[in-house]
Amino acid sequence: MENMATETQKNVMGEEDNALHELQEEANVSSGSSPEDEDLNEADMTQFEEYFEQSIPSFQQGEVISGKVVGVGEEAVLVDIGYKSEGHIPIAEFLDDDNRPCVSVGDTIDILLERWNPETGALKLSFQKLLKRQIWNAVIDAHENETPIKGKVIGRVKGGMTFQIGNRPKSLTAFLPLSQIEVGQVNDPNSYLDKELECLVIKCNRKKQNIVVSRRTLLEKEIAKKREETLSSLEEGQEREGTVKNITDYGAFVDIGGIDGLLHVTDMSWGRVEHPSKVFKVGDKIKVKVLSFDKEAGKVSLGIKQLTEDPWERVEEKYPVESRVSGRIVSLTDYGAFVELEEGVEGLIHISEMSWTKKIRHPSKIVSKGDTVEAVVLKVDKDAKRISLGLKQIEPNPWDIVEERYPVGTVIEGKVKNVTDFGVFIGIAEGIDGLVHVSDLSWNKRIGHPKELYKKGQTIRAVVLNIDREKERFSLGVKQLVPDPWSTVPEKYPIGSRITGKITNVTDFGVFVELEDGIEGLVHVSELADKKIKSPVGLYEVGQEITAKVINVSADERRIGLSVKRMKEDEEKGIYEEYSTKSKGASTTLGSLLQEELKQKALEAEHTEQTEQTEQ
Repeated sequence: MENMATETQKNVMGEEDNALHELQEEANVSSGSSPEDEDLNEADMTQFEEYFEQSIPSFQQGEVISGKVVGVGEEAVLVDIGYKSEGHIPIAEFLDDDNRPCVSVGDTIDILLERWNPETGALKLSFQKLLKRQIWNAVIDAHENETPIKGKVIGRVKGGMTFQIGNRPKSLTAFLPLSQIEVGQVNDPNSYLDKELECLVIKCNRKKQNIVVSRRTLLEKEIAKKREETLSSLEEGQEREGTVKNITDYGAFVDIGGIDGLLHVTDMSWGRVEHPSKVFKVGDKIKVKVLSFDKEAGKVSLGIKQLTEDPWERVEEKYPVESRVSGRIVSLTDYGAFVELEEGVEGLIHISEMSWTKKIRHPSKIVSKGDTVEAVVLKVDKDAKRISLGLKQIEPNPWDIVEERYPVGTVIEGKVKNVTDFGVFIGIAEGIDGLVHVSDLSWNKRIGHPKELYKKGQTIRAVVLNIDREKERFSLGVKQLVPDPWSTVPEKYPIGSRITGKITNVTDFGVFVELEDGIEGLVHVSELADKKIKSPVGLYEVGQEITAKVINVSADERRIGLSVKRMKEDEEKGIYEEYSTKSKGASTTLGSLLQEELKQKALEAEHTEQTEQTEQ
């Protein structure tokens, strides 16, 4: 703080020194002797003191004076102002922000004379009040001229922050409201602590020691100026530098010079962007391209991916069909998994292309998000920006191997993997099961449910019936292990032969008769008697033995037609033929035969009448 005295103050001090020198010379002349040889008498000394008192400078309260630092102690600083005593100023007025004195012995400084008593010689000096007067003058000047003033945010108070203008000891404290910190909303006021800012003084009252500053007002002026400059030069297709001002779910707002443009999430990258906050943060400096500009509405659309070539332009060259590619799983859906091959290029592995043999309900059973997988390119559609990938094609198709290993007619042995109402699944190879349909379990047994014969884990044998590689179906049969019993039925039960068997079922349309194990014939209701019968139910019972005539046989259709009526007709015809043969014999013989025949018909008529009464 050297050389702070004003020119006027230097002249005053010079005049004091000259007056003292002249006073001493006058005293020497009046005595008639030189100062080296004679002492001043008492009267002369009195007169000298009077002259000396008159030579001491006179001060006014509130005056700014200059002094020289002659001592710096722990509690005070000593300043020589040319008075008969030195001024003492508290050391606290000289401490800077690091609590160290800002003056040294020998410095010349300006100070304020607060009070002065000429009679007692008492002085009260202040260094800090003078500095505050100076800085207040600077604040008032900044307020009147609307010029920025620098300061530092030093604390948090209700509704805003404390703003220090200048540095200690030359500093003032102002109030910076939260609403005046930024143009937008302030999310974290504490982030401004210890930051140096430029603000405008929007209110100051020296009497009340009140100063209010605004950074927002200054920013708005700067933005308005930049906005005008930007509007005059902005064009579509331009590349500009910008600052991220705000981030939303759908994009980011970027300041490109007083104008905020929208950088939509779809224009941030050719690749997938989960959320704009994953790519940018507020304050980032980025390069963007102007996609569209509405000068009247002041709306600007920006893009970053447009700064580089669309990667889909060369996908057909980079990823030809049947080539192997590697990528990272970036998304899973119910129908498949998306694989990022490069930034902006993704391919889909459909769920049907994940395994040759497994029935996959959800892709997560095979892959997870973040996995790196190898796949085969199945199809490329550049215009639709779609690439179809296959995961299972990395390995050979096991159905090709199965078809070679198990030709039709091969007898295999395996464990029952599952039993359903329509058949039994048998494990053939890894991930491949063969199906024995319920119709191929037995040649002749009526099977209500396959679980009546088989259970899970049971080992059984079967014959390969068919392999459909395209539909991935492997058909097996158990009954084919033995010959079809119906193949010999026409020989065993020729038409016209008589059979005897037990009734297995009685229905409205006829009676089923078991000829042997698994072989049944049907006596239709029309073939039960020569008279019309509405229903055999009630006339016949399950387990009842019956004899009938074979009237038709179809091994292919697995049907045997039987008739009780025709069997009886044959019996009557035989009786008649026998009668004709014996008619040449005694008449008594013919009579007895006719009488016996009439008796038999009477019994049958009586039985029929009883049946009809029962049905009624």
